[in-house]
Amino acid sequence: MRERRSGCIINVTSVVGRIASPAQGSYASSKWALAALSEILAGEVKAFGIRVAIVEPGVIATPIFGKLPQDGSSIYPHTRRLLALFDARLKNPVSPYLVGETMRDIVDGGSWQLRYPVGEDAGNLLAIRADIPDEQWVASGAASDTEWLESMKRNFGLDVEL
Repeated sequence: MRERRSGCIINVTSVVGRIASPAQGSYASSKWALAALSEILAGEVKAFGIRVAIVEPGVIATPIFGKLPQDGSSIYPHTRRLLALFDARLKNPVSPYLVGETMRDIVDGGSWQLRYPVGEDAGNLLAIRADIPDEQWVASGAASDTEWLESMKRNFGLDVEL
């Protein structure tokens, strides 16, 4: 790509690559790391005419959700809440083909845009998180189940069942 002075590198992370949520420590850490690497790489290879894009899916209907622990053994209420949120989002699933189509559009489009949220919930979640001060976001981790359910309804229009 450097010799040709053109090319496109696409890394797929997640909206969790920009939002730190309880019960997602290892997953979010890996996504944040890939997003950081991608952003750095974008700056390093731009002079060579190489584009770098970060695809940030929200909840996409993939087999990953069948791999999550369902036994409720976590001491944290966040795990149960996260599973309930996924269940609610997957009632109207977003096809993984949308991610593939986004990647094709990035390659074919020629844009130098860095980030591409994929799925309706991705953009909504990122916008909502951007409007919440860090301290308030962290404090929300201590919300009661009732407060959490109300926030899901208020912020995302989701009727989540615990």
